[in-house]
Amino acid sequence: MAFDFSSSRFKPFEKKLWLSSPTMHGEEIEYVREAYETNWMSTVGMNITEAERVTCEKVGCRYAVALSAGTAALHLAMKLAGQELYGQPAVNKGSLDGRRVFASDMTFGATVNPICYEGGIPVFIDTEEDTWNMDPVALEKAFEIYPQVKLVVIAHLYGTPGKIDELKAVCDRHNAIIVEDAAESLGASYKGIQTGVFGKYSCISFNGNKIITGSTGGMFLTDNEEAANKVRKWSTQAREASPWYHHEEIGYNYRMSNVTAGVVRGQYPYLEEHIAQKKAIYERYREGLKDLPVSMNPYDAENSAPNFWLSCLIIDPDAMCKQVRSETTALFIPEKGKSCPMEILDAILSINAEGRPIWKPMHIQPIYRMNPFITKTGSGRAMTNAYIEGGAADVGMDIFNRGLCLPSDNKMTADQQDVIIDVIKACYE
Repeated sequence: MAFDFSSSRFKPFEKKLWLSSPTMHGEEIEYVREAYETNWMSTVGMNITEAERVTCEKVGCRYAVALSAGTAALHLAMKLAGQELYGQPAVNKGSLDGRRVFASDMTFGATVNPICYEGGIPVFIDTEEDTWNMDPVALEKAFEIYPQVKLVVIAHLYGTPGKIDELKAVCDRHNAIIVEDAAESLGASYKGIQTGVFGKYSCISFNGNKIITGSTGGMFLTDNEEAANKVRKWSTQAREASPWYHHEEIGYNYRMSNVTAGVVRGQYPYLEEHIAQKKAIYERYREGLKDLPVSMNPYDAENSAPNFWLSCLIIDPDAMCKQVRSETTALFIPEKGKSCPMEILDAILSINAEGRPIWKPMHIQPIYRMNPFITKTGSGRAMTNAYIEGGAADVGMDIFNRGLCLPSDNKMTADQQDVIIDVIKACYE
């Protein structure tokens, strides 16, 4: 039978259980108060200086520039890469001048939109099944099709590092620059090295739902001093060293405020604690759901240590009930012993908890449907929803169809998580 939403078997939580909400500790407000009392409320101050310093210390990069959002960091990384690859462009063309850029397909739109800000054309690279990140085989295939491409934007999904050695090897063979979107993976590591240092330019986010937060904000990361200085300049409207406001290039109002930086500064001491809590949530889900025809979002345990930002599950293909999705709605037919992402998400919502669908791949987003999409077998446009021997031809679409994000708030108690697990089990009765 289907999950009975009218049943009193599962009492809704009195207070909503969120997917991933901020966890505050007290020190944050002290640094915010310091900014207030010293009147450093703008885009300079000790909180910014310290947030940048601690970021470099935690991640292992030489320079960090505090910005208003991770998206701002990605935008300025695109601008830097464009100038490096193609030279200073005409103002109205953008620094990528309409060039193709390879990018992760299964990610949030903020990963790829900055390519377009600078006049670029995203070419989406399919996902691999082992970590749900960019497929190195598909990336190599993309270079065969578009050998002139020299820029690759790689995201680490849900806090899990991708196949970094293989991806870097492909990019090195083709002399391509990597921009690393580590927005979701602060504190995660690959072979003992933190994400955020594998790109020539890298970015992290302090959005309200991230592993630590500033309520908003992000960081641009690099080992290149000239690049860091350029980003600092651009982020403050590209003011020149002049006694009056003098501008020789386009700039942006992207600098992080000293108030936001105070929250980030107060959060950093708890990064490892948050990761441990998120890992415990992941492990409880894995143990509690082990008898169901589902599995958790995968990672390479030998080489990587995720930050476990979000716990996700994927339903076995033969345990999926029929499900159809339009652009904004979904229908499913309940079936004994089977379920689907929308049934489970609706069941979770019925007890006042929040889950989410997996990121919808970029190549099926309305704004990007005409962009190239490359799978490990070549162009993937004609193969969406098709299967080949050994797995799905369009891996990202398959994960989107069968996967979902579970409540992963690190304030969730074990008892609350047990209820979530029982609700999921009830979907298969």
